Amino acid sequence: MSRKVNPEYKPLLYTTTMRNPGRLKFMLYVLNMFEGQILNDELATKICGETIRYGLFRPTKRICDIIKQKWSTTPKGEFAEYALTDYEVQSVLDNNDSTQWDDIKGHKEAGFAKGWPSRFATIYDLTKELGLAYYWPGEPIIISQLAHHLLSSFTIEVDPASGFVVCKITHPEYEQQVFLQAMAKSQRMNPFVRVLNDNIPLILLLETIKKLNADPQQNGCGISRRELPLLIFWKNNDSQSLYQRIVKLRKEHRYDPSDEVVCDICLKEIMEGNFKEFDTKSIMVDYPDEFIRKMRLTGLLSLRGAGRFLDINKNEIEKVDYILSHYSLYHHFDDERAYFDYMAELDTNLIKITSHLPSATASEKLLDNWLSVYNWNIIKKELTNLATRKNSTDNVLKLLAAPTRLEFLTALAIRCRMPDVRVVPNYSCDDEGLPTSTAGGNKGDIECYEQQNGVLVEVTMAIGRAQTMMEVWPIERHLEDFQKKQQSQCIFVAPSIYIDSLRQINYVSADSKGKIKIRPYDIPQLLIFLEQTPSLYEHKITSLFESPALVSYADELMRRKNGIGILALSVALQELFGKDYASMGAREWYVVVRKYVEHQTMRQNIPDNEPVMWMAAEDAPLERL
Repeated sequence: MSRKVNPEYKPLLYTTTMRNPGRLKFMLYVLNMFEGQILNDELATKICGETIRYGLFRPTKRICDIIKQKWSTTPKGEFAEYALTDYEVQSVLDNNDSTQWDDIKGHKEAGFAKGWPSRFATIYDLTKELGLAYYWPGEPIIISQLAHHLLSSFTIEVDPASGFVVCKITHPEYEQQVFLQAMAKSQRMNPFVRVLNDNIPLILLLETIKKLNADPQQNGCGISRRELPLLIFWKNNDSQSLYQRIVKLRKEHRYDPSDEVVCDICLKEIMEGNFKEFDTKSIMVDYPDEFIRKMRLTGLLSLRGAGRFLDINKNEIEKVDYILSHYSLYHHFDDERAYFDYMAELDTNLIKITSHLPSATASEKLLDNWLSVYNWNIIKKELTNLATRKNSTDNVLKLLAAPTRLEFLTALAIRCRMPDVRVVPNYSCDDEGLPTSTAGGNKGDIECYEQQNGVLVEVTMAIGRAQTMMEVWPIERHLEDFQKKQQSQCIFVAPSIYIDSLRQINYVSADSKGKIKIRPYDIPQLLIFLEQTPSLYEHKITSLFESPALVSYADELMRRKNGIGILALSVALQELFGKDYASMGAREWYVVVRKYVEHQTMRQNIPDNEPVMWMAAEDAPLERL
């Protein structure tokens, strides 16, 4: 079953071996539908069709407008808002078959026919290497215990009539647990990839960092981003030699060696001149970025020095020690199935190890530390990038997935503009306070405390109908739980607020008689709000009757002046009570005062400056109040 390719030494290039690992769980959702079925070319094509049906794989040739519309509201790699019909799936398959069209490059995978069957093998190749799924023509499809744990990290609901798809990430920690185990065991020289480099990259990284940090002559911050290319090209699992080479590099060039110096070490020294042409940017930027992104999926690594160093996350020391003691020594495999079985076994002891979570106070301090890195202008720019779905170029932020980045930046934005507000994010984070995943599904994203009031902040990158279905009902439940602690509101943030979400939010407010208050903001609106408003908690009234103090003072002024105009009364109330209702502008004060005066006088269209008298609240019949 092994591929007939001569093995050679290669740099670790995750960009081709593991594109967007977050997609794996969704691809497995499709493959899991066919668990136990005997794989042949027909079934492989059918499975490709199902990935197309849900928008997880989106060919580009000869796609009709209806399908483009169904795929337009979610990013590539995620579930489309609506599943395709059988006819639409078949049309995409037919119009993108490499055996039928010259403008589509095709290839042939061993054991599979050219065209869609070989495309299936390419799509799912990595699932075998990570121990998630195993398949071979003529054999039943196997979904591993490890894969089923990953599949339990989310739920999918598909409306059979409309094809509307709702995907909810309920346990993001499960995904981290699966990648932690996969990375802890994943050998570079394995039967699926014909390379000679013999190490487990995560183990080599952890051991090298421990040696660097144990050296009092070093800075104790782990390995520099500019030193990572040495590890990426390293040929064996000798962490002691790698540590010594890095120390030599630091003695000669400190922590900032030139690109040329690092590339010469990788290509001439480590590869001994036996290499293809490598682009300098690939060696110094692309490979390290992908390496960091994949290693951080484990939750074991922290970024220090504004992203210049990669270090061991001190919150996960127990897991690091367990992995080094259990997986540093490993067997080599020549057989693909035997290696898969080894990778597929779920290490329940590793999963049981809990993370050390920082206290709420510690989380706040860690968040404040990032404000010395990111000022308001940077935060504003990065949030705007998320609103317009532009990529970040920041060395740290570009390593965070968009939903995680939105939670982090929103927490930073509130803390930056309102330093008196306590901001406690619920996302999992490393010992530097940088999130490693989004908040879990059983609580709000960010808890804020302003004097005696609470504000629960919920954020999402979802747009369209999926936003309405996925977000508003859970938000209502989270807010009800949060309100048990203190008087609270909710701020809901998304790139754009879908019209049905607004309707649903209004319904929730009306159904609760105003007790459940959810304030929706798109990202640009949130930025304006934070720049212009002094209070996170919205202090507003829609009627003077909501405050006995306001009613009493309004009635007193009316009596004292023997009549008062609506405009004068509005100004007087704002002057005295404006601090208590800081969210209200002059126009809003005018509106509630006019409503009160018209109600008490039982008159309409009263001129603004006409002094009027009315029956004071305490004298009015109960039915009028």
